[in-house]
Amino acid sequence: MRKLVAIVALGVLLVGLAAPPADARGGGALALAAFAAFNILFLPFAIAASFVPPVVYSPPPAYSYPVAAPAPVVTAAPAPPAPPKIVREVAYEHGRYVLYGDGVTRAYQWIWVPNPPPPGSAPGY
Repeated sequence: MRKLVAIVALGVLLVGLAAPPADARGGGALALAAFAAFNILFLPFAIAASFVPPVVYSPPPAYSYPVAAPAPVVTAAPAPPAPPKIVREVAYEHGRYVLYGDGVTRAYQWIWVPNPPPPGSAPGY
């Protein structure tokens, strides 16, 4: 059946190629004839294909597929290392720097805080 359809389709194509080109006066008749020939050849197959359900392969219902992989092993992820402690105060002889802010909601800022003068000393005016 497929060979017959292929031979007829090849014959129609060859006849269509061998036909002389139509001029402007009679082009409609040739187009109508080509459309009619196409419908006669392929329309019954298109209609039959719309009524016949497609062939789909399905495995037998009693067959079960084996599991190829073992069950996954769940392990706890190691805890991430703790962030390093931030040194917030650096002391010197005459004072210290203090770090303010958290770097996220408020910017880091180093502030110099001088030490108070020792008791009993006069101010340096």
